Amino acid sequence: MTFPGGHFLGVEACSRQEWLKLLRLAGAMKRGEVRLPTPGTVKVLGLLFSKPSTRSRVSFAVAMARLGGQTLDLPPGSTQVSRGEPIADTARVLSRYVDALAIRTFAQADLEAYARASTVPVINALSDVEHPCQVIADFLTLQECFSDLDGLTMAYIGDGNNVAHSLLLAAALLGVHLRVATPRQYGPDPAVVQRARQLGQGRCTVTVLHDPVEACRGAQAVYTDVWSSMGQEAAARQRRRDFAGYCLNADLLAHAARDVVVLHCLPAHRGEEISNEVLEGPESRVFLQAENRLYGQQALLALLLDLA
Repeated sequence: MTFPGGHFLGVEACSRQEWLKLLRLAGAMKRGEVRLPTPGTVKVLGLLFSKPSTRSRVSFAVAMARLGGQTLDLPPGSTQVSRGEPIADTARVLSRYVDALAIRTFAQADLEAYARASTVPVINALSDVEHPCQVIADFLTLQECFSDLDGLTMAYIGDGNNVAHSLLLAAALLGVHLRVATPRQYGPDPAVVQRARQLGQGRCTVTVLHDPVEACRGAQAVYTDVWSSMGQEAAARQRRRDFAGYCLNADLLAHAARDVVVLHCLPAHRGEEISNEVLEGPESRVFLQAENRLYGQQALLALLLDLA
């Protein structure tokens, strides 16, 4: 696989065929069908996380361990970046110590600054624009549930955030019809929507609307996420009012296909964006989806570090 600049900064770091290869490898690793060579020297992944994390941190650490490598935790507050050292200088130094960097940060611009200066792969473990590692797990889960992704219909209900952006781009590449339903003032970035439509032209449809019932009607997968992402806590009360009617509950899910599966990238606020009944119900694949973060990132690291 060829990653532009050797990095994975967003969904479009991979072509459609490369995405399919990545998903195939992740599935094969999960099934135990891939025997990985033991690297001659232990590979080290630096975790530079400015935001709290459970699934990203643990899945990256376990994935590296299973690949014969190790992780090094680099909290920004313990590095010289917190005292004003330029990102470029930090990236140039860390590139001499570790074999890859997974960065979880607020600004996409900071992530791109690390990538410009780094001589080792930089992975977007979440930014304010995209969450591409999450959607590897999302589409691996859908592939396990439905086998063929082509022509599948997914609804995304909630905030037009970083997860919605990565879903839009990945769904378009993989031929999945995606309907995104948000309150009017919380829609996804129009530039991302336009790009998704370009990528999916002739293969699938990308629809942005404001009626969650219409989005769910006949959908085979329904996805939601928290209404207030990290850094938006001060606006949480207003957002709860603005998102009234967007809770993924049994009434809303009843409009979806009979074989529908429910997805949520976690953590979940039960009773807000999703009801406990639906999160714990028979349609839920939420914890399978969380498990697949491990296999998706294991496959990504194996390809980036030339271990598979």
